[in-house]
Amino acid sequence: MADTETGKRSFINPEQEGWSVQQPYGFVETVGPLWERRDERGLHLGIVSESKHLNRSGVMHGGAILTFADQALGTAAWEATGYKPQVTIQLDVQFVSAVEVGEFVTAQCQVVRVTGSLVFLRGVLLVGSRTIATASGVWKYFRRVRDAASQSTSA
Repeated sequence: MADTETGKRSFINPEQEGWSVQQPYGFVETVGPLWERRDERGLHLGIVSESKHLNRSGVMHGGAILTFADQALGTAAWEATGYKPQVTIQLDVQFVSAVEVGEFVTAQCQVVRVTGSLVFLRGVLLVGSRTIATASGVWKYFRRVRDAASQSTSA
């Protein structure tokens, strides 16, 4: 896929561009690695499309794009709430353009509003300057972490 402004494909080496690998955990480990970079505008996330992300048409699977959108917007919500635990309660994604193997997808996220327990966000996923998806969602955050010791699963 060509970048709409330059006509060139957006293949980069994230590490050479100042990105570092985000510490993987849980489900995200199966999709990553995810890359992160912080600047004056905040934390940015990215992912390089790999063969494991492809669908039968040979482009990045919508589920992989949706997972990346969830992680990126969720990270923005997490920072907006002072790193409180949270869950996604709604996520809408519109797929705009295909992503080929080797292309680097980044997310630009915006916190729209934070209430007493919800965070409303929107974002754009890009390959270079080409929009590949748009997203909006709502995250619920919790004021305190449950005490794991009080959670009993005894039979």
